This record gives sequence, C-alpha cells and structure tokens, in this order.
Amino acid sequence: MQLQHVAVQRATGAYALIDSLKRHGVKHIFGYPGGAILPIYDELYRFEARGELQHILVRHEQGAAHAADGYARATGKVGVCFGTSGPGATNLVTGIATAHMDSIPMVIITGQVPRHAIGSDAFQETDIYGITLPIVKHSYVVRDPKDMARTIAEAFYIASTGRPGPVLVDIPKDVGAEEFDYVPVEPGSVKLPGYRPTLKGHPNQIAHALKLIRQAKQPLLYVGGGAIAASAHAEVKQLAELFNLPVATTLMGIGAFDEHHPLSVGMLGMHGTAYANFAVMECDLLIAVGARFDDRVTGKLNEFAPHAKVIHIDIDPAEVGKNRAPDVPIVGDVRNVLTDLLRRSQEDGNVPDSERNRAWLNRIDRWREDYPLVVPHYADSLSPQEVIVEVGNQAPHAIYTTDVGQHQMWAAQFLKNGPRRWISSAGLGTMGYGMPAAMGAKVALPDEDVICISGDASFQMNLQELGTLAHYSIKVKVVIINNGWQGMVRQWQEAFYGERYSASNMAPSMPDFVKLCEAYGLKGIVVRSRDELKDAIAEMLAHDGPVVLDAHVKRDENCYPMVPSGKNNSQMVGLPEHKRLEKVAELIYCSSCGAKNISTNRFCPECGTKL
Repeated sequence: MQLQHVAVQRATGAYALIDSLKRHGVKHIFGYPGGAILPIYDELYRFEARGELQHILVRHEQGAAHAADGYARATGKVGVCFGTSGPGATNLVTGIATAHMDSIPMVIITGQVPRHAIGSDAFQETDIYGITLPIVKHSYVVRDPKDMARTIAEAFYIASTGRPGPVLVDIPKDVGAEEFDYVPVEPGSVKLPGYRPTLKGHPNQIAHALKLIRQAKQPLLYVGGGAIAASAHAEVKQLAELFNLPVATTLMGIGAFDEHHPLSVGMLGMHGTAYANFAVMECDLLIAVGARFDDRVTGKLNEFAPHAKVIHIDIDPAEVGKNRAPDVPIVGDVRNVLTDLLRRSQEDGNVPDSERNRAWLNRIDRWREDYPLVVPHYADSLSPQEVIVEVGNQAPHAIYTTDVGQHQMWAAQFLKNGPRRWISSAGLGTMGYGMPAAMGAKVALPDEDVICISGDASFQMNLQELGTLAHYSIKVKVVIINNGWQGMVRQWQEAFYGERYSASNMAPSMPDFVKLCEAYGLKGIVVRSRDELKDAIAEMLAHDGPVVLDAHVKRDENCYPMVPSGKNNSQMVGLPEHKRLEKVAELIYCSSCGAKNISTNRFCPECGTKL
C-alpha cells in the first residue's frame, strides 16, 4: 500500500493557530493584545503584513466579542475574537454569554499564563475555561502545540454545526511560542464520534405534522432564530403560502419572513403586536419553527396558546418539550425538516384547501385594523417611534443592529427587515451590544448600509468603540434615541414600582454626544425637533464615514403594547382604543372590568379575563 505524503514544517504553536484560522476562511479578527497572548500577536503581525487577514484593534475586549458576534450574524460565518489572560479574558465573558444565549457561531481565542504557572495564581491568571463552562458550546485548553490544528478544526466544526454557539480555545503563552513539526488539518476533515447533530426529521413525525396542518382551522406559524441560523426563510415562505398560514416571529426570528407580506402578523410576545398575541391565544395549531418558547414570548406559560396543538421543530433536542410539551416533536435542521414537509405535501397529491383558514385570516385582519401599532405625534416634542420610522423609510434595506431597551422594542415593531439584516441581543439583553455588533457587520459587509439603533444609556456602555470606528473608518451610522433615561427601567418603575425612579435618570450627567464624536474626529449630528429630523437622517446616510445622530425625544414615552410579567398574552396594556366596538351589533361585557367586547372574543383585550 502506498503511503500518502503529508507536508510537515517546523513552526510555532502561534503559527499553527493563525494558519489554521486562515485555512478556515477567517478574514477578520477582533481583539486586544496583552502579555500572555503576545506570541500569537507576533505571528499575526507577519500574516497581516502579507495581507492574508486583518486584525481589528477594539478599545475593550467586550467590543471584540460583540463585533465577532455581529460579524457572524450578518454573514452566517464563524466570528473570531482574541483576548489575553486574566482581565482580557474576563472582559470577553459578557459577549460570550450573549452569543451563547442567541446561538451564534464564534471561536474565542484567549491567552493563558505558561503551562508551568497554571494554578499558581500567576500574574493575570484566571481559569477562563472554568469561568465560561456554562456559557459556551464547548471549550479547550491547548497544552501541546501538536494539538493546535486539530483543536481549531474541531472548534470551527462544533461552533458552526447543529445548534450554533461559541467555542473557547485557551492557549498558554509557552504553547504559542514552542516549535514543533506542524501538520495542517483541513476544514471538514475532523470526525467527532460523540457529536452527531440530528439533521433530518423523522418521517413519521413529519407526516403527523402535515396531517395536523391540513386539519387546522386557526393555525399559526411561530418562527424563531433557528430559521435564521438554518437559512430557512424561503422554506418558511413556501409553507406559509401553501397552507395560508399567518406568521408571527420572535425577536430572534425577525427577518425570517417578509413583514410586508399579508400573512405576516409581526413579532409576538411582551412587546409584540396585539394581533400576533391575540392570534397565539386563539389558534388551534401552533407550529413552532426554530423557537424555544422563551418567557418573553409566552408570558404566563401555562396559559400560552391554550387551545392549540403544538408542532415543535428544532435542531436541539434539549429545547423540544423543555417549556411546552409538543403534540408533534420534530428534531432536525429547520430547513431540512421544512423541505421534507413541503416535498411530502406535494407527493401525497392532496391540494391544500386555501379557504379553510379564510375566516381565521379575516379575524386577524380585524385585530390588525382595530389594534394597530401607533406612531405618536406630539406638538411640543419628537416621539421615538417617529425617529425609527423615518430611519426605516430612508434606509429600508440596511442591516440594523440595536442595543437593549425601549428603542430595541420600537425598532422591532416598526422596522421591516430581511434575513440577517436584524441583529439584536435577544436572550441576554446586553446593553452596549449595538455599536460593536454594527462594527462587526460593517467589517464583514463593507458595501452594505449598517445602522445601529441605540439608547442614550446603552450607548454609554461601549462608547469607547468610537475609537475603533475612527481608527479603521468603519462607516457605521448610529442613531441614539435620547430620552435621558434608562428607558425600559423607567417604564417598569412607573408601572410596577409606584413611580419611584431609583437610579434610572441619566439626564444629570448626559454627555454632549456631538462633542464626543468630534473628540474622536467623527461626525455628530443633533436633532431636537420634527422639522430637523428628515434632513438630518438624509445627511447621516449621505456622509462618507461613521456618524452618530443624537435624537432628543419625548422623555416619558412608553413602549406599548406590553404584556406585564406573569400575565398571559391577551392581557396586554397600552392597546389603542377599540374604534369598531360601537358598530358591532352583538356586544358582551367583561365581568371583570366592564369593557365592551365583540361576541367572538374569548378573552377581554382590556384586562385579559376569559369571557
């Protein structure tokens, strides 16, 4: 038998790392150097000098993690970030947790003290492997440079397959510096016997799901971030149109279905549309696609979709049945499962009855008409919703990132995004995420418009990344919805804590954001009135460079609708007044609050009481 010749070269562990990253298609790395990771940065210097990849020097390691996260969400590729040992590594933790909660593929490289010093409380030593165990998909400590290439190949494979997630690789300083006989490991060549994600759904379960879909009179598609991760937006659309299914998305699922489509009911949950929330409470079949029944979606879990049978499609078997026991569980890649379901529907020859759901869709349309999302207009102030709507009108095809709070929910309600054009920290709710995530998305896709919608409090969490935007001329546009508060905290304090605004007022120490931009050599624009808004946004979008637009809005505007904590999805507060009730012949009165209701209501929209 002829033996295959394998190329061997003498190299350091650091060279093996950077070469392996290059082989896995890495073009950009976000990071910050330090003592323990210097051998790696020294090798990185040589690769950069040859133009083989680019390192983006952030101003804080948390910015590196969020930028790698934004890079991954915008492209579907694995994002990569570097940090040194000790505080460098711990500064990455929030970004790692953010990616973990939202199932984002990342490889995180941390430096570590030399092998002989591990466990001795050496300078800048922390057990980052142990610290991050609950918030990574997998993790490694490379103790021998001979393991470097295989470890990186495994890390990329694990991060990007099955349910995606972050993988940590911790590298002691002397491992990076040590020479050895380097044999590259090519992407896709590793085999992990204990790791076998289920990619195909069970045929019997798919057949059962198809039967329920054909029988349902009031179905609802409930689409989450798994549909984005699987690039299943085309299959979601085909399924919805084939069976005339209304579609609600989660915060993570925004972009998986065209919100201009007549079957779209928008986002459901705590700050979802009224018509999405009423639909989920009244549906007789709930088809969960890549969603995990998060508490911000379900509200009071034991009253969520109370009349519905449930089909749950997800690649992670741990999620199926975790919060809600499905009638039909299907474990598999969302795109594969939907493809098989559509093919089976065509093969069985039964033409879907497009009129079966007509009364249901008409009912949803009535809710849509009676309880629309409202953009307030005030005589003496600018509403935050106006700002977001105008940005969306002028940049309808941009990639949008957000921070976390009221502005995030308004952006989710009013912007209409395509697949991978909505980037937001959903599960962890990380303030300070928006601008560095936008930075990562823009580095990945420099020809796309990338706009960050932020709040004045969130923006200050990572405002040092203005330095990174300036350093590399990363042409991100940032819109600050400036109400002088931690807006969502203030709203909860108003509603549930007797208007005791403890430590939520940001106005007394608010910086001048325009002057701050000027200090970094960037353009800043301030907007204080409606008359200035349209031209200011046009100026922001036309500027050939990074811009921060500081929009001063009404200070006490609240984000509605809202499902209070512990209530079910029909118990929303802040709904617009029902203008059609007086025209309806058959009225019933709620026994709890006395509100008028149309006879077809099962729950009172004013207080949520069952009628």
